[in-house]
Amino acid sequence: MNDAPDSVDNNKIKPAGPSILRVMQSVLAGAFGVQSEKRRQEDLTSQSPWPYLIVSVLFTLGFVVTLIFIVNIVLASH
Repeated sequence: MNDAPDSVDNNKIKPAGPSILRVMQSVLAGAFGVQSEKRRQEDLTSQSPWPYLIVSVLFTLGFVVTLIFIVNIVLASH
């Protein structure tokens, strides 16, 4: 006798989320405004927004820190 219910399929495999490289490419393309409509739709239909949110926040922080660093170098040279 099989104790498992018939409606449960233990062989189902969850689709993997986007790779970190793909997330980084999407965030950079979106930041520069060159994201294709096809890629944007793929990103919007992904399983979870968390990878995109985390990479976006890190990119924004890195961008701001880089700008502050450049401004400080320019101001110090004058």
